[in-house]
Amino acid sequence: MLASRVFHLAGRRSICTSLCLRAHGHAGVVKAEDYTLPAYVDRRDVPLPEVAFVRDLSAQQRALKEKEKASWSALSVEEKVELYRMKFNETYAEMNKGTNEWKTILGGVFFFLGFTGLILIWQKHFMYGPIPHTFSEEWVSAQTKRMLDMRANPVEGISAQWDFDKNEWKK
Repeated sequence: MLASRVFHLAGRRSICTSLCLRAHGHAGVVKAEDYTLPAYVDRRDVPLPEVAFVRDLSAQQRALKEKEKASWSALSVEEKVELYRMKFNETYAEMNKGTNEWKTILGGVFFFLGFTGLILIWQKHFMYGPIPHTFSEEWVSAQTKRMLDMRANPVEGISAQWDFDKNEWKK
């Protein structure tokens, strides 16, 4: 029972990963993309892509390609632009044009900073207790006075910074 189930799953896996897959709900066969063939890329560092942008030309585009073989002075500006668009998807100006993606990134950063601030405020309000009394000015001054009276760390510490004759900090 177990062996038949394993062979059934292994057989299904080998069929699913073959190069030609049956399309779901379609009668045709879907072929995997062949990445060994040249592909079109629109990048500034690749000025001339290996293949044209439009691979399957319509009848009108084929006629325009035939007209291209003659003198270019006979072509109108619109025809020249259409010929350019058959070869390339974007111009350099379109590739160099800035996007508004920085606004999205900045908005996301501000959103998460605000959310973090709300979490910190919530923690301060509901999780942390009051500030200990040892942080008060009176307590710190009393503690400092006590350390000076005990002459704590007289070589390089707090007592070394205090002038006991003048009763003030050394300058």
